[in-house]
Amino acid sequence: MKRIVLFLFTNLAVMLVLSFTASLLGVNRYLTANGLNFGMLLVFCALMGFGGSFISLFMSKTIAKWSTGARVIEQPQNSTELWLINTVHTLATRAQLPMPEVAVYDGPPNAFATGASKSNSLVAVSTGLLQGMTKEEVEAVLAHEVAHIANGDMVTLTLIQGVVNTFVMFIARVVGYFVDSALRRNSEQSGPGIGYMVTVVVCEIVFGILASVIVMYFSRQREYRADAGAAALMGSNLPMINALRRLGGLEPDGLPQNLQASGISGRQSWMGLFSSHPPLETRIAALQARR
Repeated sequence: MKRIVLFLFTNLAVMLVLSFTASLLGVNRYLTANGLNFGMLLVFCALMGFGGSFISLFMSKTIAKWSTGARVIEQPQNSTELWLINTVHTLATRAQLPMPEVAVYDGPPNAFATGASKSNSLVAVSTGLLQGMTKEEVEAVLAHEVAHIANGDMVTLTLIQGVVNTFVMFIARVVGYFVDSALRRNSEQSGPGIGYMVTVVVCEIVFGILASVIVMYFSRQREYRADAGAAALMGSNLPMINALRRLGGLEPDGLPQNLQASGISGRQSWMGLFSSHPPLETRIAALQARR
């Protein structure tokens, strides 16, 4: 329940901020008596599309901690936490990164990395992962998450999501305008009607589903790169291969929806098109083919 409330509250806050900003800049007035102002519409859609993505990125660490209940290790309380801090520090040094925050949370086997930049990042690991894997396997998972940070994957996916959001909103409104104009051809009513609003909503849903295929494709590609990055940081493909094999025998996941793409493993969706992660067997095969 806490995760649902947090998700709804965050999205509502983002939309209120963006709506106020659009109104302040005047870019929400893209419908004129002479038709669509395409330049103003594109600016409006870019503001809403990129704005939402970047606000989510900047809030990602805070939201991740709240939604998973992750506890940042300030002072190690036991040998496991001390080992985690030292291991992430070693991996970050090898990757030439500033030391990220390290956190532990209660949950099924998984781990994730998030943060707005390489210098403002978080690596979190679940108690289920720590209990279900050997230290070398956990180290490989941590290396995978550090590789995500080194590759700038959070920012890259944010940019891709922003572009997709912009064009989904833009095309939906253009289609909505022309459909509404066709429906009101012989009408004296001015301004957009119900046809515009209904068409925009339907188009945003349909185009959004299609666009998510593109976003998920890039998400899957970054998993391959992070696996390869982990192997490079570990100096061998074998620890990452063993970690992925171990994951295949565990019950992974357990992350909130907003963090699904950030985890070491994720659910497989219909035909793999909507999956944020490739199947574990294909990731293992890619590592085995790596020299």
